[in-house]
Amino acid sequence: MNIEQIKKSSKKLNLLYVEDNIAVRTMTMVILKQFFDNIILAEDGQDGILKFKENNIDLIITDLNMPNMGGLEMSKKIKEINEDIPILVLSAHDDVEFFLESIKIGIDGYLLKPVDLEQLSSILYKVIQKINFEKEAKENLHFLETYKHAINMSSIVSKTDPKGIITYVNDNFCKISGYKREELIGKPHNIVRHPDNPKSMFKEMWHTIKDKKEIWRGIVRNITRTGKSYYVESVVVPILDLDGNIIEYISLRTDITHIMNPENQLKDAIKNSKDSMLIYFKLEQYDMIEEFYDNERVSLIEEEAYKYLQSKFSKYYEFDTLYKLNQGEYAFLVNKTKYLTDIRSFVKELKNIQEEIKDEAISIEDIEYDIAIIISVVFESDKVLESARLGLKKLIKNNQDFIVANNLAKITQEKAKNNMKTLNMIKKALNNSRIVSYFQPIIYNKTKTVVKYESLVRLIDDNDKVLTPYFFLDVAKKSNYYPKITAVVLEHSFKMLKKCDADVSINLSALDIEQKSTRKKIFELLEIYKKDAHRIVFELLEDENIKNFSLVTKFITLVKEYGVSIAIDDFGAGYSNFERLLDYQPDILKIDGSLIRNIETSEYSLSVVKSIVTFAKEQNIQTVAEFIENEKIYEITKNLGIDFSQGYCFGKPEPLEKLCPVKGM
Repeated sequence: MNIEQIKKSSKKLNLLYVEDNIAVRTMTMVILKQFFDNIILAEDGQDGILKFKENNIDLIITDLNMPNMGGLEMSKKIKEINEDIPILVLSAHDDVEFFLESIKIGIDGYLLKPVDLEQLSSILYKVIQKINFEKEAKENLHFLETYKHAINMSSIVSKTDPKGIITYVNDNFCKISGYKREELIGKPHNIVRHPDNPKSMFKEMWHTIKDKKEIWRGIVRNITRTGKSYYVESVVVPILDLDGNIIEYISLRTDITHIMNPENQLKDAIKNSKDSMLIYFKLEQYDMIEEFYDNERVSLIEEEAYKYLQSKFSKYYEFDTLYKLNQGEYAFLVNKTKYLTDIRSFVKELKNIQEEIKDEAISIEDIEYDIAIIISVVFESDKVLESARLGLKKLIKNNQDFIVANNLAKITQEKAKNNMKTLNMIKKALNNSRIVSYFQPIIYNKTKTVVKYESLVRLIDDNDKVLTPYFFLDVAKKSNYYPKITAVVLEHSFKMLKKCDADVSINLSALDIEQKSTRKKIFELLEIYKKDAHRIVFELLEDENIKNFSLVTKFITLVKEYGVSIAIDDFGAGYSNFERLLDYQPDILKIDGSLIRNIETSEYSLSVVKSIVTFAKEQNIQTVAEFIENEKIYEITKNLGIDFSQGYCFGKPEPLEKLCPVKGM
């Protein structure tokens, strides 16, 4: 550092110059003013102490021999006030005792009289460095103290010795854990760690901080003194000495319980728990709640329901947390070994609680909400959460309110695998022309002669086994293969018109009619076989899930223009109703097989069939009895006035070549 740089640095300092000799003081001031802008003068040691106390002094230059109090005595007293203040001594003496005394006091340097520029520059350079270092150290210390205070205020802090025994905890640690400081000091951190934490996590943590001497980060589930869980994002830092030995560990934690996704908390709890049972439930008819109320009201209902349900269930079960999930869903875990000694008793108790809840209501501002829940319980499953949710879906679909959903995810997964196998089988069958049509005869009751055939789809698998629709059609409906199967069946059925003189009955669902490609195929075939189209009967399979009812009625009107007859299949059961007949204007009613099968023994079935036949005759609609399995049933249906019969009594579904006489033969 050159003289100009030294001057630039020294100009910022406040100098206390102590000298009793006016002549020396005047001469020395000439040089000092080149380095200092602010010089405070004192005439002796006592005056020097007074001026030091009154002013913010950065550096002291003092003479030794002065009246009242000498420079060394003054320096000693000032050092008692501020031991870090730099002091330079002006002296013309070469006294060993003086130097020894000055060393004891902590004098920072010596200037020989008379002071010259070079001498002053040299010693000021060292003093300025010291002042800068001390200033930087103070600033760093202040920063560290501020940082320490900020961490203490915002973080959960603890220290442990190298063995992991707690030596310090801050107030936040005590507050979140519920323990007093004296209950924690001297204990390992196991006192607050939840037992469901995986052991592998702590094994990896100790390897990181102890063996590798590196910082470890992770999310830890802890437990309060009262047994409530909380989650912390932790940073564990090993503190090393200069030789690289571990002195202690400092742990900084942030409470993330409230910001951690409840579903992730639940998944974590399930993953790390043993012998647990999941009680998963949902507000009944939640879709209606969303429909009736705005988002703010829905949130209020969910929150108040959460408080109510937590209070309700905690009276019966000990559980760590009630998890508030999405879409009005909640869940908690209980110890299976404690509550599941008798599954029947447990289910009965849980259902009783469910009934109690139905009898109560919660008030939310101007809303009186009658709370009710559907419950899915899982205590045996490798996919607990998935099984519980599938259980809820099943309850909603079947309009039920309670299910034990053990292994439902596994069952569903197996079903999905089987569905994939079925889809592959369907694809192969379509590619290899192994989707075929079988035909079952329908007889005219008065003559017992075959007058119609119902076209029924079959699939021939790789083992040449003929499969009925039961094994593949429902799966096909969930894929794009279904329209292709329908197209094949339509082709086969219309070709039947050229093979024999009987009518051909073809099953069509609302799904078929609503499919644009299927409608197009039907009208193409009706044009091709226009001459024989009057021998086609479309059996409509009733379905409550019709999306476009007007499309179906329009389709019926258009096909009737080709002379096609319309039959209602499985009439008398399921979705059948007489009002629908007005819309479809059918030509034929196929009476449901369950009624016909029981007609011998069931007065109810007999009465229903009589009503249908009476109505049909009044409306000039023909009737067909399905599932005629023996002569006795046939005689009953015939005597009731039913026009046609179909069943194994007259023939099972067969390939075309085995059934009808070919024209011209």
